[in-house]
Amino acid sequence: MAIEVVADNQAYRFGPFTLAVNERLLSRNGTPTDLGGRALDILIALVSAPNEIISKKDLMLQVWPDAVVEEGSLRFHMTGLRKALGDGEDGARYITTVPGRGYCFVAPISRTSVDRGSASASIDLFPHANLPPLLGRMVGRDVDVLKLAAQLTDSRLVTIVGHGGVGKTTLAIAAAHHVADQFDRHVLFVDFGAIGDARLAATTVATLLGLSIQADDATPELVRFLKDKHILLVLDTCEHLVEAIATTVMSILNSAPQVHILATSRETLRIEGERVYRLDALACPPDVPEISVAALQDFPATQLFVERAVAGGAQLDVNGAQAAIVCEICRKLDGVALAIELAARRVETYGLEQTAALLDQQLTLLWQGLRSAPPRQQTLQATLDWSYGLLSDLERTVLRRLAVFVGNFPLDAALEVVASETLDRASVFAAIDSLVEKSMVAARPLGAMMRYRLLDTTRAYVLDRGKDDDERTDLSSRHAAYCRVWFEQNGSEWSSLSTATERAPHFNAIDNVRSALEWCFGETGDASMRVGLVAAVAPVFRAMGLLPECHRWTERALQSIDEKTRGGSEEMQLQASFGVSLMFTQGHNDMSAAALNRSLEIAQARGDYLNAARLLGPLYFFHLRSGEFRRCLQYAERCFEIAGSLGDPAATALSHTLLGLSYCLVGRLGEARTTLAPVLEPGRSPASKQIHYGFDHYTWAGIGWSTTLWLQGYRDQARAVIRQAFKDAETIRHPVSFAISLSSIATLLWIGDLDLAEEHLLPFITRAETLSFGPYLPMGHAFRAEIAIRRGDVEVGAAALQRQLENLHVARFELFTIRFQFVLIAGFVSIGRYTDAWSLAEDTAQLIEDKGYFSYLPELLRLRGSILLAAPELSNMDGETYLTQSLQMSRGQGAGSWEVRAATDLARLWAGQGRSTEATELLRPIFERLTEGRDTPDLKAAAEALERLAHRGR
Repeated sequence: MAIEVVADNQAYRFGPFTLAVNERLLSRNGTPTDLGGRALDILIALVSAPNEIISKKDLMLQVWPDAVVEEGSLRFHMTGLRKALGDGEDGARYITTVPGRGYCFVAPISRTSVDRGSASASIDLFPHANLPPLLGRMVGRDVDVLKLAAQLTDSRLVTIVGHGGVGKTTLAIAAAHHVADQFDRHVLFVDFGAIGDARLAATTVATLLGLSIQADDATPELVRFLKDKHILLVLDTCEHLVEAIATTVMSILNSAPQVHILATSRETLRIEGERVYRLDALACPPDVPEISVAALQDFPATQLFVERAVAGGAQLDVNGAQAAIVCEICRKLDGVALAIELAARRVETYGLEQTAALLDQQLTLLWQGLRSAPPRQQTLQATLDWSYGLLSDLERTVLRRLAVFVGNFPLDAALEVVASETLDRASVFAAIDSLVEKSMVAARPLGAMMRYRLLDTTRAYVLDRGKDDDERTDLSSRHAAYCRVWFEQNGSEWSSLSTATERAPHFNAIDNVRSALEWCFGETGDASMRVGLVAAVAPVFRAMGLLPECHRWTERALQSIDEKTRGGSEEMQLQASFGVSLMFTQGHNDMSAAALNRSLEIAQARGDYLNAARLLGPLYFFHLRSGEFRRCLQYAERCFEIAGSLGDPAATALSHTLLGLSYCLVGRLGEARTTLAPVLEPGRSPASKQIHYGFDHYTWAGIGWSTTLWLQGYRDQARAVIRQAFKDAETIRHPVSFAISLSSIATLLWIGDLDLAEEHLLPFITRAETLSFGPYLPMGHAFRAEIAIRRGDVEVGAAALQRQLENLHVARFELFTIRFQFVLIAGFVSIGRYTDAWSLAEDTAQLIEDKGYFSYLPELLRLRGSILLAAPELSNMDGETYLTQSLQMSRGQGAGSWEVRAATDLARLWAGQGRSTEATELLRPIFERLTEGRDTPDLKAAAEALERLAHRGR
């Protein structure tokens, strides 16, 4: 199907849109719409055949006649087209997908003509109009165009300011086109890029206006000509002639009241009446583990990259993995439009992955752009050479020294690190101010403080300009020293910062300390700074959940411990951080336990009882995950004793959490609730919730509370606590808190909320993989196997669960071993594997006795009873005896959930023995007492048993 040929002045109208085919222009209510070339070709093809189905194959042949592309490219541009049209919004429908057949344009269409008469007349009246055509499709600048248009109406001088390659010229041309009619298309475009002599600034403008210049200074003649003119001057690339241009512009504004000026520059003109429009780089997707292909259309940087790559001939069928690479490329290039376009044009030659790899090499600075671009914009090297050449010697020195910083840095850091004996702070401050003005250093507020940074491309360029070895070593040493002091002074804040917004300013410091660490431990680094720097930053690595990094650096620092630092506070911090990070990333082993115990030993020897109490948290957690519940109680009682003498809110809350958890584990449920309640009281101070040494006691208190509530039979209250735990973890965004809070899945599965448990389980497994929390992976997969068993797929689920239990044994992660063995026992019983069930039940009984997990003993007794009811030959004891013991023990613990299970089984047994009255008298009071969670499997089973008993009695 061919695209219909239309007259030069013909256009299609549909809804608020007008499509001028031969002008390749789509406008909405008269305003040009941002639409890529391929998306425009798709629209033209569909509009040319309204209400007809065009197959994907035919559409791809029309849009890509000389290339072979995958359907993914068509889907990508179709998504962009629908987004531009607002298809599906407020009931609007333009393009319909016909499954298995193709696409169809379904909106009503009418034809109209485009009137060009007025434009031609205007050009005849102003023959000097030379506004370049729109430079292809802009991406992500629609709002900027509208803002600039409004500012040009309100102000006579607007300067677009931004760093090289950000898209100032393209935006200026687009904005000028947008307002051209307001000036009867009297628009003059002046490119100063090729002018090197400041004395020729006014002459260049005058020459383009056809004036004959006789004097050295053309300004007076230019002003006389413009005095009564209503005209828009677009002055492009002003930074290298900024003083001369500023003088000329000021004269024009003072004497020609109808002239408006739009300038582009890497620094402001700094004259009265100037309105500055700071142009930022294109927005990039956030650095997150997963991003959808569709999300690429939501960010202009990635949208530009894909469009330019496809336009360059690349065969892109963007999937999830490729989407992540595209996002990483755009982030590396800081969203700079020129850099993105240059990189995108390499994809056809190198492929996507290799292009990403090449970004780390200096040769990318020499990648060629379009031949039609100005020389200064044909490579990144040329763009940066241009900017660097405009700097003074002082500015170049300060810029080179600022390159020691990675990412954002505050002004005080720059003054502390860049200043030296030969360069005072006042000079550094003035130079930074000037570099910001010249767009060589970016300045943005972050929270209440201004932050500065060099774009990655600028930093790479400056680092290549070279510094002598002595200067580099001295600068790196000052940088590392600053990082250490900063983290020593601010590190304690981390444990009280609970949201991503609060932590945002501090995340930037991490990139700098990483660079400092690499230098300290490198060949030319200062070995004497290693221990102190790692000790200062390790608590922050822990608090942020950067545990693999914490493990790596603390391990290296501990190897640098000498007699001076041995037994001091720095070693205490290093040992604790090493032990915690090792426990979370590699499971339980002797090295982790030794490090934690060594840290506690140092704290006690130093009389540092506050840190001693805090260190008992991770030690408790180590033994909790190992299944050593008796040892846990000992640590909890010790922590409670120390905290009682300190009066520290966080230490008190920690001790209550540990003791409450232990009471829950051993079946003292009433004491567990009494002990945990103060930790979770509303309105407690933030200080009581501070996380120390990676142990989030507040989250664990919530888990212990929900588990206790469930055991006591308060199912709905337990559910509410679990829901809040998930919300809190999402707010905190602390990886360790995520992992710990998701242990609530175990309670959800006990309750019987399989769907909700599974909903939270899948992202838990993904995060465990992403964050390298190795021991949590088999736990997550074990929960998946448990869900399969509970849903009736016993053989497959049991095999998978047994495999994961082996993995957990290897990792010495035994926290859930007993519960998983309960699940296996119940599964074996359901499929008649009574011998296997009984053997595992005997092993579990011994495990409970050894470890002290007595809160689970009532359920084990019930399971053993159910086995013997089906296979009495397996034991001398009868099943009823076990059920009766289970009932008695659950009542002694106050465990209503175990009690109703045992009572239901006993009631069924007695009913079969003709003892229906006794069965009813046993079960009904328990059922009526447990008013929460009537929709759960246990209470449904009890209700069904009572109904059958009632039927028997009639």
